Amino acid sequence: MSLYTLYCRSFQFVLRASSYILPWRQPTIFTTNPSMVEQMKSMSISRVLIVSDQMIVKLGLMQPLLKNLDEQGINYHIFSDTVANPTISNIEAAAKVYQDTQCDSILAFGGGSPMDCAKGVGARLVRPNKSFAQLKGLLKVRRSLPPFFAVPTTSGTGSEATIAAVVTDDKTHEKYAVNDPSLVPHYALLDPLLTLGLPPFITATTGMDALTHAIEAYIGQSNTVNTKAAATEASQLIASNLFIAYEQGENIEARANMQHASYLAGVAFTRAYVGYVHAISHALGGLYSVAHGLANSVVLPHVLRQYGEVVYPKLAELSLACGIALTQDNMSEQALKFIQWIEQSNTKMGIPTHIVELQESDIAVIVERALKEANPLYPVPRIFNRDEMTLVVTKLLAE
Repeated sequence: MSLYTLYCRSFQFVLRASSYILPWRQPTIFTTNPSMVEQMKSMSISRVLIVSDQMIVKLGLMQPLLKNLDEQGINYHIFSDTVANPTISNIEAAAKVYQDTQCDSILAFGGGSPMDCAKGVGARLVRPNKSFAQLKGLLKVRRSLPPFFAVPTTSGTGSEATIAAVVTDDKTHEKYAVNDPSLVPHYALLDPLLTLGLPPFITATTGMDALTHAIEAYIGQSNTVNTKAAATEASQLIASNLFIAYEQGENIEARANMQHASYLAGVAFTRAYVGYVHAISHALGGLYSVAHGLANSVVLPHVLRQYGEVVYPKLAELSLACGIALTQDNMSEQALKFIQWIEQSNTKMGIPTHIVELQESDIAVIVERALKEANPLYPVPRIFNRDEMTLVVTKLLAE
């Protein structure tokens, strides 16, 4: 074992040991708008900042929620300027709206970007004297946010259950995470009706995003009995329902199962962490604004193959749990069948095998940023060196 690997593993050991005393929590779950709004009324909430994006507003998805808020006499202000891969200035603008309109609570409505933006607003409100660069990493917020509600409209990020807010620096285009248990929303609405209008390609990439969360949590070295159970159930639900939701967009049962899977995967990875797939995807998102779900979908099989035999035992377990491999297959066959199933699923749903935006001249920057994000924090199955990371990123080049 190299000194660098020893350093990373020592850091992860200490972090895992200390995680048992952290204030982990999960959001209170609602399944209907009225029940969530009644909760807001009971808390004497008077004005809520709704963080969303232009597409959500255009589709009219939040109209039932707004009607319920009006009926309960709860005022609201909508910040709909969230951008994909929200930037620091984007978050600062939303936080200013919160302060100028004297809001007393936050509601994120949408996919991963509104969720990240809303979490960033919360962090900014309780840490006004710190820059986002100073909040980067783990346990830098450490203060309770205003009442925070999350309404996911995709089945992928699981952000309604996670400690992470991913932000992009406007100037350097570096994408990084602020991680703190205080960023977990207090309440979440899981309503599959909100996902019925998702286009097939978004259904596919967000679903594979959720699968990435489950897999990286399961194969890492900081999982617990509970995170393994959540990751396994999430993987099973995705294996059984993603392609149905992709082909039959109005299938409410498949949509509900995918939404539950996304939540479970979020529960799993917020405690067990992610790995090199996310580190590379964040670098790609920061540099090229590649959608996070799409990046994870493309990167996932490449990273799993690079890990090699060290991940075969756990991939074999997932493969059997999802009904992909047979019990009579040997362990290597079971694991490789799981990776092949991921690749085949991507192909069936029109997800590319490469990142078309990737430029060869940017590979060194992406490698540097990915390694900086992942090591020593992420408890990956095997520590990549620079050459191994370069090999993975190079494989993402369009042919």
